[in-house]
Amino acid sequence: MNFKNVVRKAGLPILFLLIFTGFCKAQDHEMAIGLRGGVGYGLSLKQFIEDDVAVELIFNSRYSGINITGLYEWHKEAFNNPNWYWFYGGGVHIGFWNGDNTPWGDDPGSYLSTGLDGIGGLEYEFDNYPIAISIDWKPSFNLSGYSGFIGDNGALTFRYTF
Repeated sequence: MNFKNVVRKAGLPILFLLIFTGFCKAQDHEMAIGLRGGVGYGLSLKQFIEDDVAVELIFNSRYSGINITGLYEWHKEAFNNPNWYWFYGGGVHIGFWNGDNTPWGDDPGSYLSTGLDGIGGLEYEFDNYPIAISIDWKPSFNLSGYSGFIGDNGALTFRYTF
């Protein structure tokens, strides 16, 4: 299976995720887009659907492949300060990667992986600027492809809010 065919077959799930987040918009709530840096670097899109609930899509790259994660997150005020928030939640992912570029490296070729994700972190939103910064830990468990727990996925994310 080559990478191009895997991406072509994944078109429908990716389209579904994009449409889903478009319908999840709640009026008068914030949306944010930004860069996620860490072991798996990429793009983050977050949409609040309630005052303290958001959905997030993460598109990231790792092992010469791509991973798409959809998360449902709860946000709670931290430190009695309205600029700081704890967030936590869970979701699912689908990924396409090259086994030649993985730490286990014993299975060459292209792979499709699916699995479950958790997330927990801390976010700061600036008062006078449309910027939010967060740090998180996002462990995952692959159910297909390389099956197993992946716990080294932490990140620092900078988002533009609107």
